[in-house]
Amino acid sequence: MAREVLNVGQVRIHGGSVSREDAMKEAADILQAAGAVTGAYFDAMQQREETVSTYMGNELAIPHGTNETKETILDSALSVVRYDGGVDWDGNPVTFVVGIAGKGDEHLEILSQIALVFSDEEEVAKLKQAQTPEELYTLLSTVNAS
Repeated sequence: MAREVLNVGQVRIHGGSVSREDAMKEAADILQAAGAVTGAYFDAMQQREETVSTYMGNELAIPHGTNETKETILDSALSVVRYDGGVDWDGNPVTFVVGIAGKGDEHLEILSQIALVFSDEEEVAKLKQAQTPEELYTLLSTVNAS
């Protein structure tokens, strides 16, 4: 990947909670504002969620589109939103919603970077303690390594 998939403008922290649908909408909106996806990407995320949950464990969900909706992806990017009040993801508690758009096969590389961070419970604890989007971004900036 030639450029960063995550910048501080694509990272948010909310004190409360929202519905799964609202969390996915915010993830898609951030990706769209970054120029990575079209307005149809939220629908693509919903289609994916209907077939398989994007809940990954360790308080993480990674909503993304389906292979059939690849045309809605313009560029590779991430959105990261932390909901301190949590999101009920089909009965699973989620704090971090990481929206992902991967051009071509880049999503596989991006997913592996995210998995490395979120597989470590100490890292997740640090992410939960970040006070600002800038702090959270700094902790997550390894996803930009290619």
